[in-house]
Amino acid sequence: MNLPPLVEPLDFPPLSTTVQVVFGAHSRRGPARVVNEDHYVIIGLGRHQETIRTSLSDELVASRFDEHGYAMVVADGLGGTGAGESASHLALATLVYLVRQFGKWNLRVDDAIAREIMARAERFYRHIDSTVAGQHQTGVTPTDQTTLTATFGSGDDLFFAHVGHSRAYLFRGGHLMRLTRDHTMARYGSAAPPSPLVDVNAAARDLKHILTDAIGMHGPIGPMIDLERVRLEDGDSVLVCTNGLTDAVDDGTIETVLAGHQPPDVQCEALVDLAMAAGGEDDATALVASYRIPR
Repeated sequence: MNLPPLVEPLDFPPLSTTVQVVFGAHSRRGPARVVNEDHYVIIGLGRHQETIRTSLSDELVASRFDEHGYAMVVADGLGGTGAGESASHLALATLVYLVRQFGKWNLRVDDAIAREIMARAERFYRHIDSTVAGQHQTGVTPTDQTTLTATFGSGDDLFFAHVGHSRAYLFRGGHLMRLTRDHTMARYGSAAPPSPLVDVNAAARDLKHILTDAIGMHGPIGPMIDLERVRLEDGDSVLVCTNGLTDAVDDGTIETVLAGHQPPDVQCEALVDLAMAAGGEDDATALVASYRIPR
């Protein structure tokens, strides 16, 4: 007896294995910095089902079934004295540990799974914040605070989680769109921020450099965490970068570089080169993912 499949293949979203992603990354110490206080990581996630033995036909059971997901994360340590490097390093190391030990690696996303992914991301960020703050108070190695900006997802689903003034951008159809908002005093102008200032240092030359939220901030509430979900389209690129890039290079120039159709590694190096050539004093880091999504 021939049984029809319970669900037609078109009822499923595109398999993540059909999505092709090429990554690039480049980071450089700023001329005014003792060490590069930026850290970054690009992670590939995967799961598979492999048929060992079966009496079913090849049409019904593939020998192997794979799905993949990816994450790009930057952390920009604050302070400019080197203690920020310890904070950004600890933040990323803690995140990698949490993903390995407690991540569910949800690679087939619907609305319910999307809510679960964002809730888990918020819990991870809260844990990272308490870890960095605890190390600052009790650790032998001095740490400061850090930004933490991540994009992650599978197939055409992209999520971002964000604290600080690092940024994530979506480049689509020749146009650059900022996904994140800066957690700085500049957002509020003359109005008082909703939370106490967490970083006022020599690098805070103006309202754009005084943060209202950061990983490792002290207080009972912790930082505000921005979490969102967007849909990717074929040909999209995603840029995740630190403010050492965006302070020195305007959005129009970034748009021109991403529109040049160079490999992501070349684009990242070009963006960091532009930041340094423009007289940028801060560390600059750029991560780019280029997506091909067949339909």
